[in-house]
Amino acid sequence: MNIKKVDHIGIAVKNLDEALKFYEKVLGIKCEGIEVVEEQKVKVAFLPVGDTEIELLESTSEDGPIAKFIEKKGEGIQHIALRVDNIQEAIEEMKEKGIKMIDEQPRYGAGNAKIAFCHPKSTNGILLELSERK
Repeated sequence: MNIKKVDHIGIAVKNLDEALKFYEKVLGIKCEGIEVVEEQKVKVAFLPVGDTEIELLESTSEDGPIAKFIEKKGEGIQHIALRVDNIQEAIEEMKEKGIKMIDEQPRYGAGNAKIAFCHPKSTNGILLELSERK
């Protein structure tokens, strides 16, 4: 598996518009786009910082994973995504190394990425996302 870089850091927020005010007005980071990913029940905003991004995630449903995360842990860092060359190979390698995968097959992610999540119980408590973008 070839990990190219930290692709993005996912941050769960209750209100995307309010969170964007902090990142854009206080930190001066410009939002490069907003997207709704129906399959994951989220609305996301992308804020490039150097060659990585901050991904703000707002739940679009009370039963979505981001809503559940915020209910349990509050707003904050929800996951770290690593960019890989080949998502399918990365999934297989992680499984071969004994890492429990939430996604055993790639699924669609924001920014037209193919993604798969590793279970936090196998990654020292971190929700780790593998991401392939062309």
